[in-house]
Amino acid sequence: MILLLTTLTLSATLFALLWAISVRIRDPSFIDAWWALGIVVLAWATFLQMPAHGPHAFALTALATFWGLRLGLYLLWRWRKHGADRRYEKLAAQAREQFELGFAAFSALWVFLPQMALQFVVALPAMLGQLTAQTTSGALAWFGAALSAFGIAYEAIADAQLTHFKSDPENAVKVMDRGLWRYSRHPNYFGEMCAWWGMYVIAADAGHALWTLPGPLLLTFLLTRVSGAPTTEPHLARTKPEYEAYKRRTSTFIPWPPIRAGASRSS
Repeated sequence: MILLLTTLTLSATLFALLWAISVRIRDPSFIDAWWALGIVVLAWATFLQMPAHGPHAFALTALATFWGLRLGLYLLWRWRKHGADRRYEKLAAQAREQFELGFAAFSALWVFLPQMALQFVVALPAMLGQLTAQTTSGALAWFGAALSAFGIAYEAIADAQLTHFKSDPENAVKVMDRGLWRYSRHPNYFGEMCAWWGMYVIAADAGHALWTLPGPLLLTFLLTRVSGAPTTEPHLARTKPEYEAYKRRTSTFIPWPPIRAGASRSS
């Protein structure tokens, strides 16, 4: 418990500093990058407090680091390139009109505090999975490591393909339905779920299946029901004339061959 409290205190301190920056620049959009980079900090804060390190600790810290640095730096680059996120601008306006909240209060109560809590829960496998006396890893841990590595690579490829597609001005109103996006409307989210379910499996092999389960469950819920597909698909449907047809023929998350016109999908 002391280890987790120390890590939580570090997280709260860093979130407070970032909140102050968001107030100064009037934009909390960079929190998306910290969602990933902060998990790297949580994993390493746990690792550095451990008196000894087994294979689970090394695997989880390495996987969380690769996942977080890749995604976090990508999102930071995207924020610097494109500026404030329309979602946060809309939320800020809503907080001001409906609840009379100033920007500082909105940024703290609607963005940074919830993100800190959610980040800590999602990171549970990467933290608690390190707390084990086991000096060897079983087949379950090897499977989890393979699943997580696959997810990290899959998400990276999907993001790279989408970035390349968007770099061409002629694709401004076109639907990205090439590469991995031909088989899933959200291959990046599918990869992210694989990465974290894989880390959960490693934590389960270390003997922490129950206490770390909220992490991947919460991440899956967020990506499928809250901040993932539900926030991107309505915007795409409004701005991409071909999106509805793409939506009908393409699986949401799990990669699957697109269905032919006239066929039906049982989901």
